[in-house]
Amino acid sequence: MMRSLYSGVAGLKTHQTKMDVIGHNIANVNTTSFKASSIVFNELMSQTTQRASGPNATTGLAGVNARQIGLGVKSGAININITGQGSAQSTGNPFDIMITGENFFVVNNGLENFFTRDGSFYVDAAGNLAMTSTGYNVMGWQVDPETGNIHKDTVTALRIMSTANMTYPPEATSIAHMAGIIDKYDTDVTSVNGRVVNLNFYDARGYEYTARFVFRQSDNPDQYSLELEKILDEAGNEIDLGDGVLFGDASRTQTKAGKVSFDSTNYEWNAGKLYDKNTGELLADLNTMYTGYGTAGAVLKDLSEESDLKYNDKTTNAEITNTKTVQDQLDAIAKAYGYQGSTEDFLNLLVDAPAEIDTDGTTVLTPAAPGLSMQELINNLAISGGAEKLYGEAMTLPTFENLADDEVAEFDTVGRLFDGVLITFDTNTGLFSGINGQKTMTDAMLNLSSLGGYFSDITINFSEITSMNNKGTSTIGATSGSNDPNSRGVGSGRRLGDMIGVSIQRDGMIYASYDNGMTRLLGQIATAAFANASGLEKSGDNLYSATMNSGEFDGIGVDITANGGYMSTGQLEMSNVDLSSEFTEMITTQRGFQANSRIITVSDTLLEELTNLKR
Repeated sequence: MMRSLYSGVAGLKTHQTKMDVIGHNIANVNTTSFKASSIVFNELMSQTTQRASGPNATTGLAGVNARQIGLGVKSGAININITGQGSAQSTGNPFDIMITGENFFVVNNGLENFFTRDGSFYVDAAGNLAMTSTGYNVMGWQVDPETGNIHKDTVTALRIMSTANMTYPPEATSIAHMAGIIDKYDTDVTSVNGRVVNLNFYDARGYEYTARFVFRQSDNPDQYSLELEKILDEAGNEIDLGDGVLFGDASRTQTKAGKVSFDSTNYEWNAGKLYDKNTGELLADLNTMYTGYGTAGAVLKDLSEESDLKYNDKTTNAEITNTKTVQDQLDAIAKAYGYQGSTEDFLNLLVDAPAEIDTDGTTVLTPAAPGLSMQELINNLAISGGAEKLYGEAMTLPTFENLADDEVAEFDTVGRLFDGVLITFDTNTGLFSGINGQKTMTDAMLNLSSLGGYFSDITINFSEITSMNNKGTSTIGATSGSNDPNSRGVGSGRRLGDMIGVSIQRDGMIYASYDNGMTRLLGQIATAAFANASGLEKSGDNLYSATMNSGEFDGIGVDITANGGYMSTGQLEMSNVDLSSEFTEMITTQRGFQANSRIITVSDTLLEELTNLKR
């Protein structure tokens, strides 16, 4: 039998194999991340009819080459262009990821790890990141709960949408700062009500509150009082602040000259009782407001305690009884002096008045230094038993007394008491210059923890406020969080946040974003790198398995950026099949197959001639 016949058969088989490789490449021209293969041929074997001989110096004959007849061709190797980068295909799906570089994703079917370049992922019902085609879990590294950083250990399934990850816990506000300009000619700043500044903050349960602060200008335009007026909850309800001082110091003094006048047209004092002149209504009776009225031990009763005030109506002369609390009576006194709705401000006014009174209530024993509060004056009136006068002839300031119709009680005030802090500015520059006269003091504490519950103390920084000309407009405002550029937002507090999105970074880090402005690291996609990636074995479904020639996977993997690679989201890697090259190879394969078939037909003709010799 002729050897050429079998050489032709071998040629047909190898070209058929090459055609199979080409057909497989073309069939997968649109397969995600497919890597094209190529085949090389090797000479099958040769039959040696004469071995080679060397030169013979004795006989003088030259050497003779071996005589070998080849027996055909075989497939030498099928190589995968596994490192050839495919083009990017945009999908817009944030869970579609393309690797640029030579690394592979690591996926697991529950029993073993596989490797793939196919980054078409989705999140399953359990919250796991998985392959869309097979459902295999994408493997990566988890977050260390203590440090909040990625802990690179044996890869595990990335469960990015667990119940714990769907929300971000609330946090109480612990740091705040005020910044902006206080213009000394701002009408709000110079008014009795002052300039209001609101600070929004959170408690530990994520409920939001508003602390209402007020700046009031002193006679020194570079000094302002800052007071906590009230705290409102989300529904606008005022929070009970208790009896303690939540901000600054108690009874701090502010210099502020002014006048307070008693409305003698509509009101009158008589023996410690305040009447409405028009109706005769008894509005306040110090005897019912104080325990120990008329003695040195007189003490103001609880503000909510009620008393029956009896008086005769001026029109009918009928006896009428009204029930009023101590607070109601204090409000009436403040109203008579022009402080309706501002009882606390009225009681905290400082005036020049005597400190001690003779038992008959008419003789001043020792003139006091300026600075007695209106509350103390009322106390003195209660101690004196409602005497007609609290000052001597040497004093020129009228006070609570049994006024005649033609008399007017007017007080020159020298300042006011308040609970809070004094903010001072540098006279030359207008820059912040300290709190309560201490230049090194830049922070004040809002002591909310004293309210109990879920409240936390808030440290408020004032170093960024200034007092400068801003055309009569102040821009002062309060913001929760640190004012340090390196730690913006730290301590600002937050409400409970719901997950609104997931993003994957170039290094495979997975972050969740929440509607309270926070982000959380959920994990990192691990990759595998092999010394000989071409040595990987195809396992179907765009998957590869490690072999002895590719190098083993260590179970941990590598950060993709360690090899200069990166991940792109919203994109998939396309097949790296080059159709022009494949069609060219198909033409040469077809011609090679045709030529080998001719070897068989010609050999057959020769055999036929040999057979015909018998005829």
